[in-house]
Amino acid sequence: MSTKAEELGVEIYPGFAASEILYDENDKVVGVATNDVGVAKDGSKKETFQRGVELKGHITLLAEGCRGSLSEKIIRDYKLRDKGQGQHQTYAIGIKEVWEIEEGKHVPGSVLHTIGWPLDMKTYGGSFLYHMNNRQISIGLVIALNYQNPYLSPFDEFQKFKHHPAIKSLLEGGSVLQYGARALNEGGFQSIPNPVFPGGAIIGCSAGYLNVPKIKGTHTAMKSGMLAAEAAFNVIVAGAQMEMYWDSLKKSWIWEELFRSRNYRPAFEYGLMPGLAFSALERYVFRGRLPLTLKHGKPDHEATDIASVHTPIQYPRPDGQVSFDVPTSLYRSNTNHEHDQPVHLRLRDPAIPERVNLPLYAGPESRYCPARVYEYVPDDKHGLKLHINAQNCLHCKACDIKDPKQNIEWTVPEGGGGPGYTTM
Repeated sequence: MSTKAEELGVEIYPGFAASEILYDENDKVVGVATNDVGVAKDGSKKETFQRGVELKGHITLLAEGCRGSLSEKIIRDYKLRDKGQGQHQTYAIGIKEVWEIEEGKHVPGSVLHTIGWPLDMKTYGGSFLYHMNNRQISIGLVIALNYQNPYLSPFDEFQKFKHHPAIKSLLEGGSVLQYGARALNEGGFQSIPNPVFPGGAIIGCSAGYLNVPKIKGTHTAMKSGMLAAEAAFNVIVAGAQMEMYWDSLKKSWIWEELFRSRNYRPAFEYGLMPGLAFSALERYVFRGRLPLTLKHGKPDHEATDIASVHTPIQYPRPDGQVSFDVPTSLYRSNTNHEHDQPVHLRLRDPAIPERVNLPLYAGPESRYCPARVYEYVPDDKHGLKLHINAQNCLHCKACDIKDPKQNIEWTVPEGGGGPGYTTM
C-alpha cells in the first residue's frame, strides 16, 4: 500500500517516530516533530546522532492506533472526551500467534470465536481462531484490562487456552510462525471523543472506533480516515471547518454500528453469565435499540484489587510443543530495539514500584506485560527492585494502561525499533 501511496505523491518516512506536537502562538496544532536519533542511554550524542525534524502542515491527522501517545495528549489537553460521549476509554490486551498446521486440519475461511474459559467468571475475554491461506491459522486470546486479580497473567492464560482439547488437537503437529500482542480499544460508542482539535483531527483506533463484539476495527478506522480526508480537502479548498469530520462521522454507518453494539462490553461488568444474558437480549430482541445505554465501570488501572484478597495463580509449565515460554515467543516476534538508547518506558516516580506496586499488588507489571519487560530482581539490600528490559517491548501499551498508579509512561523509542511482524 505504501508503494501505491507514493505513486500518488504521498511522502512516507519509515523509521522516524513522531514524538512531539507542534503548536503556534494560539495553541493551534501545526504539525509534529520526530525524536532525535543516535542518542546514547546516558543521554549523550553518539556519532550517528541526528536531530529530529519538524513536519508541518495545514492539517494534522493523528493515526497512531490504540492508545497513541500523541493522540492521548491531545485528548487530555483539549478535553476531547468530555466534548464527545464523555466516558473514559476501556481496553483489552490481545495476544496472538500465527501457526502453520497440518494439511488435513486446515479449513480455509473457517472462523471460531469463544468467550470465557480459561478466564474466571468475573473477567471478560475470549478467543479467536481464523483459518487463512497456505495452511496458516491466526489464533489469539483477548482479555479485558479491567480484570481484578493482580496475579492474572494474560500471556500464561493464552498458553493455557491452547491446551483445550479442541484447540490442542488442531495445533499438534504444527509450528508457530509469529507471536505478538497489542492493546485494543473496548470503550465503543460511550468512549468516542470529539475527534477534532484546533489544527487537525484524530482518526482510526486512536479515537477508538473498534466494534467490540466483532473484535473488528479496520473497517471503521478506514472509513474514519476517508471522512477526515474529505473534511480536510474541504477545509483547504473551500474554507470549511474541520468540524465537518465530526458531523460526518455522526451521520455515517460507523456511528450507527457502534451505537447498536454499545451495551455488549459494559454488560460484562456484572460477570460472564449476566453479560451473556443481557447481550442476547440486546442482540436478538432489541436489535441494538434498547432505550438504555450502560456505563463502563472503573478505569482499567483502578479495577486492580490488592493482592491480599486473591490467591496466586499457578500456571502449568509450557510443553514446548503447543505452549511456550516468553523468551521463545519473543524471539518469534522479531522484536528489536537499539540497546544503547534512552529507555522509552519511563517511570513518573521511580519509587512507586518498590513502595506501592510490589507490596500492595504483588508486582503486577511482571505479569500483565506479555514480553516480560518488567521484572523484579534482587537489590544490594536483600530486597527486590524493578528492572526494565525495554528492548523486549512489543509496543502493546498494556503497561501505560494497566499500571495501578499510572506511573508508567510509554513514549516512542528510536524510530524503526519494535516488533518486526511479517504475517500478523
